[in-house]
Amino acid sequence: MAEFLDVVLSYPTLPYSVVLCFAVIYWTLAATGIVDEGGIGSGDGADFHSADGGATGLAAMFARLGLGGAPTMLVVLLLAFFGWTITYLVQLFFLQSLPTPLRWGIGTAVAIAALIPGAVVSSWVLRPIRRLLMKLRPVEQESILGKAGLVTSPDVTAERGYAQFDDGGAGLILQVRSRDGRRYMRGDQVRLVDYLREHNHYLVVGDAELPALDVSIPQVSGDKEIH
Repeated sequence: MAEFLDVVLSYPTLPYSVVLCFAVIYWTLAATGIVDEGGIGSGDGADFHSADGGATGLAAMFARLGLGGAPTMLVVLLLAFFGWTITYLVQLFFLQSLPTPLRWGIGTAVAIAALIPGAVVSSWVLRPIRRLLMKLRPVEQESILGKAGLVTSPDVTAERGYAQFDDGGAGLILQVRSRDGRRYMRGDQVRLVDYLREHNHYLVVGDAELPALDVSIPQVSGDKEIH
């Protein structure tokens, strides 16, 4: 145990030991919910990175090394672990017997060179993880603004109303409201033109009114809501 601690806390293993401890503490806190890793979404810093052409900083560097498509802190953990393993073994079986100046010089070269096999092995480990993360990504919902449907309530006014819209499945029954005090009766065909998130309903117009109203339909992703 004493020899283990001596190697772990000596150069060149020490820098990797520090980074590895930090990464382990981070993931421990993430597992308990104290810090937010961001799950399978996208973000910056320690959150999930797709590491595409628009990525910057650490994520961009990982992408160039073939380590993109996984949480940044997971990549850091893997690099630190494999770098730590390499420097630990070199320090244990070779560097300990060398004079201090030579040990520091060779140790620095070993610490830097350890990143190369560490990156290669990490990329292998990340391949199945990337595939799993891609499968677990939420599917972006297509905007339903602009879709036509039929009024199912007795009427649709500025205060009340429901309409049914075809979404390629069982259909959607949505809360809808009319514009400009208009009123639509059951069976009338209407079209979604806006979603008012604060009121949790959609605005609709009659199909016949669209050319005259010159309605501009915003293309908002993920506005599908079932009410």
